[in-house]
Amino acid sequence: MEIIKIIAKEFNVKENQVSAVFNLLDEGNTIPFIARYRKEAHGALDDKLLRDIFERREYLNNFFERRETIINSITEQEKMTPEIHSALLKATTLAELEDIYRPYRPKRKTRASIAKAKGLEPLAVYIMEQKEKTPLEEVAATYIDEEKDVKTIEDALQGAYDIIAEDIADNAEYRGYLRKKMYNEGRINTSLIGEDPRGIYKMYYDYNEPIRNVADHRLLAIRRGDKQGVLKVVITLPEDEVKRFIASSVIKENSPFEEQLSNVIDDAYKRLMVGPTETEIRNDRLDIAEDNSMRVFQENLKQLLLTAPLKEKVVLGFDPAYRTGCKLAVLDKTGKVLETAVIYPHQPRNQVVQSEKVLENLYKKYKYDYIAIGNGTASRESDIFVKNFIEKTNYPINSLIISEAGASVYSASDIGREEFPDFEVEERSAVSIGRRLQDPLAELVKIDPKAIGVGQYQHDMNQKKLGERLGAVVEDTVNQVGVDLNNASPSLLSYVSGISIGQAKSIVNYRNENGPYNSRDELLKVPSLGPKTFEQAAGFLRIRDNNPLDNTGVHPESYDAAHGLLKELKLDVSEIGSPRMEMAFSLLNEIQKEQLAEKLDVGLLTLEDILADLARPGRDPRDEAVSAELRHDITNIKDLKEGMVLKGTVRNIMDFGAFVDIGVEENGLIHISELSKKFIKHPLDVVSINQIVEVKIIGVDLERKRISLSMKQV
Repeated sequence: MEIIKIIAKEFNVKENQVSAVFNLLDEGNTIPFIARYRKEAHGALDDKLLRDIFERREYLNNFFERRETIINSITEQEKMTPEIHSALLKATTLAELEDIYRPYRPKRKTRASIAKAKGLEPLAVYIMEQKEKTPLEEVAATYIDEEKDVKTIEDALQGAYDIIAEDIADNAEYRGYLRKKMYNEGRINTSLIGEDPRGIYKMYYDYNEPIRNVADHRLLAIRRGDKQGVLKVVITLPEDEVKRFIASSVIKENSPFEEQLSNVIDDAYKRLMVGPTETEIRNDRLDIAEDNSMRVFQENLKQLLLTAPLKEKVVLGFDPAYRTGCKLAVLDKTGKVLETAVIYPHQPRNQVVQSEKVLENLYKKYKYDYIAIGNGTASRESDIFVKNFIEKTNYPINSLIISEAGASVYSASDIGREEFPDFEVEERSAVSIGRRLQDPLAELVKIDPKAIGVGQYQHDMNQKKLGERLGAVVEDTVNQVGVDLNNASPSLLSYVSGISIGQAKSIVNYRNENGPYNSRDELLKVPSLGPKTFEQAAGFLRIRDNNPLDNTGVHPESYDAAHGLLKELKLDVSEIGSPRMEMAFSLLNEIQKEQLAEKLDVGLLTLEDILADLARPGRDPRDEAVSAELRHDITNIKDLKEGMVLKGTVRNIMDFGAFVDIGVEENGLIHISELSKKFIKHPLDVVSINQIVEVKIIGVDLERKRISLSMKQV
């Protein structure tokens, strides 16, 4: 109940909404299913908010489990007090809990624990009382014990000081003050300590900035430089203020041991407090930076996955290369490979005429509509070659440059080998490039999202968390778009709500053995696919040409309601998607909808979805594809001049700007300050993946292969 209240307050939703979400999750429902088909239960919370609630629930569950463990541990040690218990109940973060628990946590051997084993704790208590009844040296002398390895007065005093230092370092109030001070006033300092031949970390050779102000992408870059041994990283802060704060509590007025305790505070600060706190602050800030970067990655990935498909077109996939030749793959309208070939139009062979003849023969044979050219090595030369061929022949062919990020990963993967066991790696790559134009979503799901190339510093992040986040984006997007049950690959089906990769393979095997599915209900005949999986998946799967409802987002559990709706409006199921049906739906007012929902025994939100699905069966939320027309005279970074105005395609978006493909091997960067004449908080405010933009060249660094672009100066 406590978790429900916390989440409801944090996300500004009602407690009954959170409770409903928890119940639905506990019943084994997936988030896409909950978001789409259980809106009445949770009040139409979207999939993103549902996932945020799920993540927060996991954190809070861990938090409360840890709090209970700590309470039990301190209680078992018979050291629990009302004050400690109250402090634990008031703590809101795991860091606060650990600070309170620190003095009671079982420790490995420390200087303080060794001193306590030698019986020096009473001497430490005597010093902390700060009432010199007997000279300190005389008191310390009574603790000399050869058997306990306390041979001198200095040994005894040092042991006592070690005990006091650890007590100071374990104090939750002092650690909290230091943490807050370091976060608010600490500065991150970096310097060059290793080799950086390409000057990647040039701006961090002598860098200094308040830790709280450091941009996420700079923190991630600094961490990488630190891990690679190129940069030294330290956090500095006004340590005297922290030590004065501790002293104000530790050292009593007119203390006879002021000097000794000041030295102990200095030791506690430097040896036991500042290092761990610096690590903690850096990790906390890096966690935030990672989280924000993951969110950017998620948004980029979603935009990429929602790239419009090129339906019902025959496509020639074109994987460019120089020495090894350009690999070609002709794909029919469904993505089936019709033929492959290799041509050598570029150096060193320069077989332009022969290569054009191959393209012409393939065209005469298959009448392909598009040529999809990968944007890797030799891409620009290949684009020019293809455009010249089209111009010479005057064939009705279009050509597009396609991002091939991750294509090589697919080509060498188990999925690629399983799909095309007799193909060379490059042939699989040509197929992948062509299919990315036909249906980007269906092809990209075969690749690890981390390899698609639309993130920043993804290899430095928590890979498990990143994988989960990106997997969730793919899952939500696949279910948002819907999947053709009779064409989908196991990779695509495995992202459908409730379907595992094993079940996806079973679905495809059944299809191969028995022919196309005629209805959604036929899924129940697939081995290993039971009623629960059917419930979760059926609404997101599409079947054309039979029952019109099977080609909509209407869930089978609502078919009776859909038929009842049509009957009430004197419409036939054959009219689904017709202008007459759309007109009839548009004339319904809210009162009529409420009455219909009550009569059909469905929720109003469900009825609204049924109306939308019946009006547009088989709808695809993806937009129409567009591509930038690249200049033929620009194929190399050396061709670029400051002041040129070009068109390009946004390929990646990061916190600090957007990378744009303008027709050369290296993508150019539009820094966030050059994206708009107006102030913007993030590049995503003005650009999106695959957007066509007009840019001006404002800088070319040939040595570092960096291109600076501007949109606001165009």
